[in-house]
Amino acid sequence: MKNNKQKSKKKHKTNWTSKRILKWSAWTAALVILLGLIGYTVILYGGRWVVNDDALVLDATTFIETSDGEEIGRLYTENRVPITIDQVPKHVQEAFIAIEDRRFRQHSGVDLKAITRAVYKDIIAMDKVEGGSTITQQLAKNLFLSHDKTWLRKTKEAMAAIYLERTLSKDEILELYLNEIYFGKGVYGIEMAAQTFFSKEAANLTLTEGALLAGLAKAPNGYSPIHHPEKARTRRNVVLKAMTDAGYITTEEKLRAQGQTLALNVQEKEAKPWLNSYIDLVMKEAADQYHLSINELKRGGYRIVVALNSTAQKTAYDLFQQDEYFPGNTEGTEGAFVLMDQSTGTIAAALGGRDYKLGDLNRVTVNRQPGSTFKPLAVYAPALMDADTYTPYSMLVDEQEAIADYSVRNHDGHYEGSVSLYEALIESKNTSAVWLLNEIGLPYAKEYLNKLDISIPDDGLSVALGGLTHGVSPLDMVKGYRAFAHEGKMITPHAIVTIYDSDQNSIETVKHEEVEVFSAQVAWYMTEMLTTAVQEGTGDVGDYPKALAGKTGSTQHPRVKGNYKDAWFVGYTPDYVVATWMGYDRSDEAHYLTGGSPYPTRLTKAILRELDESEPLTPSFTKPDHVAALEKPIELPDIHDVNLSYDFGGVTLLQGKLTWSGGTDDRIEYHIYKEKDGDDERIGVVKGEQEFTIKRVPLFSPDVYYVIPYDPLTKQEGHKSEAVSVSWFDRFEDDGLNP
Repeated sequence: MKNNKQKSKKKHKTNWTSKRILKWSAWTAALVILLGLIGYTVILYGGRWVVNDDALVLDATTFIETSDGEEIGRLYTENRVPITIDQVPKHVQEAFIAIEDRRFRQHSGVDLKAITRAVYKDIIAMDKVEGGSTITQQLAKNLFLSHDKTWLRKTKEAMAAIYLERTLSKDEILELYLNEIYFGKGVYGIEMAAQTFFSKEAANLTLTEGALLAGLAKAPNGYSPIHHPEKARTRRNVVLKAMTDAGYITTEEKLRAQGQTLALNVQEKEAKPWLNSYIDLVMKEAADQYHLSINELKRGGYRIVVALNSTAQKTAYDLFQQDEYFPGNTEGTEGAFVLMDQSTGTIAAALGGRDYKLGDLNRVTVNRQPGSTFKPLAVYAPALMDADTYTPYSMLVDEQEAIADYSVRNHDGHYEGSVSLYEALIESKNTSAVWLLNEIGLPYAKEYLNKLDISIPDDGLSVALGGLTHGVSPLDMVKGYRAFAHEGKMITPHAIVTIYDSDQNSIETVKHEEVEVFSAQVAWYMTEMLTTAVQEGTGDVGDYPKALAGKTGSTQHPRVKGNYKDAWFVGYTPDYVVATWMGYDRSDEAHYLTGGSPYPTRLTKAILRELDESEPLTPSFTKPDHVAALEKPIELPDIHDVNLSYDFGGVTLLQGKLTWSGGTDDRIEYHIYKEKDGDDERIGVVKGEQEFTIKRVPLFSPDVYYVIPYDPLTKQEGHKSEAVSVSWFDRFEDDGLNP
């Protein structure tokens, strides 16, 4: 009885245990199924959290090119030119599908057969040795994930791939893949790969060329056709065989293609350091004027058309390498150069340094002390705008004395007391410039500087000599002098002509409007005077045979007496406005120029001369029809051989005839004076002649006469001649008679 009870208890316990196991098994199975469903749902729908829509917009290269299509630079993070799938030949698409994902058109982003095979091999090897990634998975990995071979990364890859397949068409996925893939040599995307390895567009790739590029997808550096041509050829042939196995090409086509050479056409880009300054200027302008940051340019795929004159840029760069033009006391003498089309305001050439590298200090935009090159802008042109008071031949003070408590001296230590505005500009008289600025007033002068978009905080007379607190840049100077070259109108210098976005739509171009600052008459006066300054004045050094107007400028070194800190030449031809600066980035006792403005003047003329040899420049300035020509200055002669004799004629019967030898300029007036107690009396004026008839002369008490030449332009008299007189007795003695 007892044994039966024990057996019954044991049986009951066994039944309870079995039920418990079944219960837990059911729960476990349900949990596994639930987790599986959750996992499947996460994989199926969770890709949205893996995919970053921003990454679907691929970085594209921005190209900088001239108006005639010459490429001068590229800006990029990844060197890529995206194209549409329609631009990729069918046999190229098939090459990638055959070698990378033969079932691409059939699966939904994940190929279970390939994954099963890969998992099996991974388990056998106890490591992640083979991938079963589809093209969609590779795209997901490259766009959104790291390249680590982990199960978590693989899961995310599958999730993203499934999501892409659900949201994009097969052609859209393949298009993204072909544009995204890396081909080595810093090249991304099928289009740039075609241009790099075969110098052609992807649309023109042949079967063998497409197969070669498809082979690079697995290991772009290891199969590089440039560095490993045999490996590349073997890999290409593997791709061709895969295309045959997939039914894309026939065996005959495969064998014919495998028998071909690689037929590379790699054109290495020549290093062009002379373009760096200009490219830097373009990037700055794109940021300042078009609000396109460097990062945006590197990813946005823009096409920027610029106004570069390649010949001028290269010519200037080559001459900047010659030390003979740079008078520094030690190494590191720097320079800047700007050449602007005077008609349009576009920058034809720009050098920000002698050996400029991208990211360096671009001296084209750096402020410097302009020295005497500032006089035409700050003093002479504004003064001439007051035509009722000043003309080119108005007389200015030229004396070494303090002007409004500001002491100033001429660079040559020579003073004439007074000179014409014309002469003061030609000879770069410091005293006259300061005196004139004081006369017209600095606020009045600054009104014109502001119109030129040159704003300065300075309030002293040193402005007349370019002694500015912050200085001005070479770009500022060509902007100012352009007004003289273009009938008084200023325009902002700019390098960019047009910008196109990645869809080749033109971005709204920044309009650079002309601003009338000076009258056309004043501009022409300045042109004529500055031309003379180059031919006969401070800018007469160097050789350029055609029309050139300009002004030199030098600033004294603050710590090394007798040497220079800045040296300038700013000027213009009928075609271009130009500014050249020389100096050091750091001015101290160990860094100074041993020569001044003659050096940038010679260099500028050398650049223009060589440019003229390759593309002839306009030989002379053309005066606008609606302005008056500037008369050439009159050089007053020293009068000699003065002679006075009696003559008979006229009502008074007895007259005096005064003759002399003087200048040949018919514009000269001659003032005839008779000496008297007190002030001498002017008794007559003749113009263009060198004789004068005195109507009444005394018979026995002779008067004394003399002649003074007079300049009707400056309204100044010259030196008087020797005084002469004659009596009736002198007449008989001259005739050999004794009355």
